[in-house]
Amino acid sequence: MDAKKRSRWRDEDEDTELMEKKRQEKEKKKKLKQEKKAVAAAAIESKTGNKIATASQSPKISNDARPSDLRDSGLKISDEGILQFNAPLIKSCRSVENYERLNHIEEGTYGVVFKGRDLVTGEVYALKKLKADKNQQGFPITSLREIHTLQQITHPNVVGIKELVVGGSLDQIYIVMEYVDHDLRELMQSIREPFLQSEVKTIMRQLLSATQYMHSHWIIHRDLKTSNLLISSGAILKIADFGLARTYSDPVKPMTPLVVTLWYRAPELLLGAKEYSTEIDMWSIGCIFGELLTNKPLFDGKSEINQIKKIFDYLGYPDSKSWSGYNKLPHAKNINPPKDRPIPASLRSHFPFLTSAGVDLLSKLLQLDPTKRITASEALKHPYFTEDPKPKPPEEFSPFPTALESREHVESSPGAPAVAHGQGGNDAATGLLTDDEDEVEATRILLASPAADKTGLFREGAQGGAGFQLRFG
Repeated sequence: MDAKKRSRWRDEDEDTELMEKKRQEKEKKKKLKQEKKAVAAAAIESKTGNKIATASQSPKISNDARPSDLRDSGLKISDEGILQFNAPLIKSCRSVENYERLNHIEEGTYGVVFKGRDLVTGEVYALKKLKADKNQQGFPITSLREIHTLQQITHPNVVGIKELVVGGSLDQIYIVMEYVDHDLRELMQSIREPFLQSEVKTIMRQLLSATQYMHSHWIIHRDLKTSNLLISSGAILKIADFGLARTYSDPVKPMTPLVVTLWYRAPELLLGAKEYSTEIDMWSIGCIFGELLTNKPLFDGKSEINQIKKIFDYLGYPDSKSWSGYNKLPHAKNINPPKDRPIPASLRSHFPFLTSAGVDLLSKLLQLDPTKRITASEALKHPYFTEDPKPKPPEEFSPFPTALESREHVESSPGAPAVAHGQGGNDAATGLLTDDEDEVEATRILLASPAADKTGLFREGAQGGAGFQLRFG
């Protein structure tokens, strides 16, 4: 007899026998539980003489109820006087076998992305296989947040979600999303020259439009960077990777500061701020803006200590006058500004070909004080986007390299801080960090040792530096 055809999506190291044994044990426990419930129900029925009401029984209401009172709520009364309503349709997820696996695209902190074709429609999609943490039970909280956020957002510059599909085991869950040819980082590394000013304006305006939409719906992305910005061959930008996204409130509630990839992380987060909102996304957009203009990261720190130093050397060292609330940040007291530090050069000197309006927008995005940072709505109305040269229509962009060609030039860059959500929580150097408001007080951030600080940034005798070391890979 021929062996059963092997699934295209099946992992090479999957232990079929073990999975079948677990399934049988689960079925056995389920059957035993049902039998116990039946015995208990029979005992209660024999004592009371009444049948136990089932979920299928609908409550009756008075026939005197007015139809006009129910029409707006979608309810109606049947001829028998039974209240009826339209319940949402609930159906099971389709199998991943409905897609043909084409090739592997990339692997990130929270999932592996594949390119697949729908066997029914022939359309091509990106399938993100969610990573399950073997040290914790249940569905990964970052994946739940990503799915929930994508379902809430419908915007032309945010990647769309089609459905969830499942494989043959509990660790095979995929998010099916629209496929986009490039990410911005790989594209920038594959082209020889930076984008034209008119092209930068088009990209920035799309990014700000999607960010403004997110913020107006009380969502912060918390990991905006060039590799999380997808761009199609028609120059349409899409924000992706919502694994760190969260809803926020006013007033803001405490959250973990270990969010956003290091090169794009706002200074208040590097200094330990736990109460923040949309300002951290705007700082990231400022870093992206600078990167679009120069084709290289603005602040490419190798550690959090080094990142703070690069930012302060570039923009100047803050104090309580230039940054309200600076002295109240957890790690600000450990900062030791060099006595012989030079006066930082102006942004104009770093971007000599940028217009005055462009320099003004960049400076407002890169304000050290988050309360002075420009919002997405304000940025969209900035004169930079209305002066010459005007934003170039996406259809007039020069053809981009193919996705395969562009990926051959991609250099390594830091990833998202996985420890912020319990990934790699066994690392004694960082401890287990959570992002639930009720547990923030229990969160302890063990900082890099001042003894390892080669920058001279921290005061003598300080208890900690400014975070953990990111591993590059």
